[in-house]
Amino acid sequence: MQDSSIDQVIRDFVSKGIAAHRIHSLDERYAINHLLGLLEIDVYDVQKIPSIPLPNLLDSLDRMVGYAVEKHLITDVPEEIEIMEAQIMELITPLPSEVNKRFWMHYEEAPMRATDEFYRLSQDNDYIKTRKIARNKHFSFDSKYGKLEITINLSKPEKTRQQMEAARQSESGNYPICALCMENEGYRGRADAAARSNHRIVRLPLFGENWGFQYSPYSYYNEHCIILSEEHVPMHVNEGTIANLLEIVTIFPHYFIGSNAGLPIVGGSILSHEHYQGGRHSFPMEAARVLRTLTLGGFPEVEAEILYWPLSVIRLRSNNRNEVAAAACAIMEEWQQYSDPQVEILAESSGGLHNAVTLIARRVKEAYELDVVLRNNRTTESFPDGIFHPHPDVQHIKKENIGLIEVLGLAILPPRLETELSEVADYLLGKTAVVASYHREWAEELKQQGPFEAESIMEMIHEAVGEKFLRVIEDAGVYKQTPEGQAAFDRFLSTFEK
Repeated sequence: MQDSSIDQVIRDFVSKGIAAHRIHSLDERYAINHLLGLLEIDVYDVQKIPSIPLPNLLDSLDRMVGYAVEKHLITDVPEEIEIMEAQIMELITPLPSEVNKRFWMHYEEAPMRATDEFYRLSQDNDYIKTRKIARNKHFSFDSKYGKLEITINLSKPEKTRQQMEAARQSESGNYPICALCMENEGYRGRADAAARSNHRIVRLPLFGENWGFQYSPYSYYNEHCIILSEEHVPMHVNEGTIANLLEIVTIFPHYFIGSNAGLPIVGGSILSHEHYQGGRHSFPMEAARVLRTLTLGGFPEVEAEILYWPLSVIRLRSNNRNEVAAAACAIMEEWQQYSDPQVEILAESSGGLHNAVTLIARRVKEAYELDVVLRNNRTTESFPDGIFHPHPDVQHIKKENIGLIEVLGLAILPPRLETELSEVADYLLGKTAVVASYHREWAEELKQQGPFEAESIMEMIHEAVGEKFLRVIEDAGVYKQTPEGQAAFDRFLSTFEK
């Protein structure tokens, strides 16, 4: 005899979907049959009435997935669970054509209305993993540059550079080719490709090319979106990139949008597919103090500022976006071929190019603002991971590439730290603790600041982590905030000043 409890779960899920306007009332029987098919149920109690009050959609989702595991329809492994979850939540996800139709209909009312509705759908259908994201740990650090944001990412494991390189080399012949390809939309998933049955992409034309607009399933900040090329082509940052970024903030004036640099080490996590990241979030770098202003020769309409920030940032601003684009292109092209051996900056060595830029665009009322961040990925025997990469003494906290998000002042730290920092805390309190080998020197340094109180120990450790993250992004800066570093910066900038 069929277990009636699962009938109730199915009834409640569909009723909640109808109440939330995610399932049309005319689709009620279709929705029930869809779930019965997924769960391989042949008998259903049609007399079931909805529970009062209706349970949360995600609670019902959990119960259906639990049923699937219990009945051995799937095994209790993350990949199979995520495939089943996505297939169930596909039921409350409109077809891509309908999502696009609604998005642009709402856009006619207001750009923010369109993104609000799309973001809400992406949360409601569990494409954005809101419950996993809620596990992340957040704190801030008051640095000499302003407040920095720190996140210990517990929702999605960070990949090492070696893993990313291995993934890049193994892409040939796979489908979808990579995690950003449009072929992921509606893809069932497998062990090495994420479940995307409930994934939707809004089509976004940019200067005659087809691009896609989607949200990140593991949002690192508010409305963390990704804009990706329809074609699987490698990241390249050029004049077209600058034009695209300024066009996107014209289309979505309430969002910032940025591009990682296009070279390894300084280029963030995915360089194999052309994409940008954006969202509705004010990052620490936006509030950075202005060190001085520049007058750029040939660009009288553009205000230019040098920021007091760990990385080397030139901020451009004008109501004339074409002038902003032209000024940014001039800086980028000059930087790409610029060398200053006094401060370890070489544009090229052994046939490899080293200079690149990270770009961040936003609107400030009617003005266009574009931050050009100078990067260099050169390695040496002393610094095999990169001269302008986190140095060995801070890699116990952060050794991954410093991409767009960290440049802006938000640390995405690896999940291992949640347990490891607790061990360090126990050690400092004199308890039995197994401190990871790479933390021991740091733990000994901290111990010299004791004694410590249990009530405040984690606050102290978070402060120490903030100090390390500050060093991480200072290491990534090509021109340090020292007299020597700023003099070298001035040598580069003198090319553009009148």
